Amino acid sequence: MAGPETPKLMVDVVIPSENGVVLVRRGSEPFEGQWALPGGFVEVGETVKEAAVREAAEETGLAVEISRLVGVYSEPDRDPRGHNVSVAFLARVLGGQMQAASDASEVDVLDPDSVELAFDHSRIIADAMT
Repeated sequence: MAGPETPKLMVDVVIPSENGVVLVRRGSEPFEGQWALPGGFVEVGETVKEAAVREAAEETGLAVEISRLVGVYSEPDRDPRGHNVSVAFLARVLGGQMQAASDASEVDVLDPDSVELAFDHSRIIADAMT
């Protein structure tokens, strides 16, 4: 017997740099072609911190260390795919080579105020920088 439907759990990672924030251009819908924070769904068997480190590596090529929790974003309409709850983290780069991978078509360090961001990522970045 199936249990009740519940929201899906996601992570988003804010990686500040001298010239802005590490952003990925989405290679798939929703918001295909728009800039977003690296992130994605938490896999069964991993913690949200492990998921954040994995997603950052998969989408940006960077090895990161989680600095702190930014917040939990749970508005039911924040993601057009359905009710997805995101745990957002601030992280710092430990190493790696910045290169787009996974479902990101491009990765760059940008001023987040200079581009239109997908989902509620403008709010997450603003919360991370305060």
